[in-house]
Amino acid sequence: MRLDRATAALDPPFAVVDLDAYRANARDLLRRAGGRPIRLASKSIRCRALLERTLASDAGFRGTLAFTLPEALWLADNGLRDLLVAYPTADRAALRILADRPDDAGIALMVDDVAQLELIERAVAGSRTDPAGASNAAGGGGTGGGHAPPRPIRLCIDADAGWWPLGGRIRLGVKRSPLHTSEQVTALARAIVARPAFRLVGLMAYEAQIAGVGDRPPGRPLMGAALRTMQRLSARELAQRRAAIVAAVSAVAPLEFVNGGGTGSLELTRAEPAVTELAAGSGLYGPTLFDAYSRFSPLPAALFALPIVRRPGPGVATALGGGYLASGPVDRARLPRPLLPAGLRLDAREGAGEVQTPLLGAAADGLRVGDRVWMRHAKAGELCERFAELHLIEGDVIVETVPTYRGEGRTFL
Repeated sequence: MRLDRATAALDPPFAVVDLDAYRANARDLLRRAGGRPIRLASKSIRCRALLERTLASDAGFRGTLAFTLPEALWLADNGLRDLLVAYPTADRAALRILADRPDDAGIALMVDDVAQLELIERAVAGSRTDPAGASNAAGGGGTGGGHAPPRPIRLCIDADAGWWPLGGRIRLGVKRSPLHTSEQVTALARAIVARPAFRLVGLMAYEAQIAGVGDRPPGRPLMGAALRTMQRLSARELAQRRAAIVAAVSAVAPLEFVNGGGTGSLELTRAEPAVTELAAGSGLYGPTLFDAYSRFSPLPAALFALPIVRRPGPGVATALGGGYLASGPVDRARLPRPLLPAGLRLDAREGAGEVQTPLLGAAADGLRVGDRVWMRHAKAGELCERFAELHLIEGDVIVETVPTYRGEGRTFL
């Protein structure tokens, strides 16, 4: 009723952020971080206004974990600083813009391979002889001039945080960096410092098998027990290996930061002395994929409303749109989930559709054509790719409407 009152003048579909829930989630992230600074993962927010106000809300939020270099350049053009690009880039135009900026805005690029260093060097060398290309490339910030950049490009090494028990015969974790051992990471660190175009400033290792896997899957207690055991053993191994990697790399070059963790592992990663900062973002919105954790329970803060446009029969109400599936493996966990009114569920055969979504259950009989239902996305920032704006609600009032990345005309991936 509170959400309906706040948005009574709006016609769905639309998206909202409940600021009371959002702030409660932010406080819980800071509590779980235990004093370690949290770098905000922009891909999980995708709204510049919320990024800026969250960074300004508490000193515990420090810096941004961007997902592409063009995004980081755009954020820098709008005043943000201390930007770590979480994934390697092959965007030559954006690299030229970075090299030609009057300041680098604290942007650091992610690397895990010498081939990436070579790509960056070629792109930057091109900018020195083609200033028009740099100034006209998408993203802004190019200054031209045709001269060499006055500073080296800041780099961060991405180390593999996966768990390899039984001598590596089993490998758990996402397929990210090829650098698993201290020796492998140190070899790349030496290659970086040997090249005058670069400056090594950071190290990152994201333990996806802990931070991104809920340890309390609904209706599967044995699986939950197995996941908790795996995560405990993985965290123990990673703490030792990450400390060794940081010590070895620090002997090659002093590091400004060591980034680790995610929304799902803050209290575990903060215990590692080698880690200087954590990363999080999804926990602010509280999407459904974070319902299955035993260590924390974020409140649903980001929601979207759909209109009921059909009543096909008893126990069925059909909403317009709703097929906002999350990325990742193809399973039911990636589907959006009805939240309000309580007692609705998706049809197993139709799921969430491009143009219509049937909703089943006793609560469907209480819905009329023109009513609205409230849904949750499975992931966080991907919701913002569907809507141009977010209506920010306090209590039962919309206090502000802010554009998403899409609303500002930016679709970086």
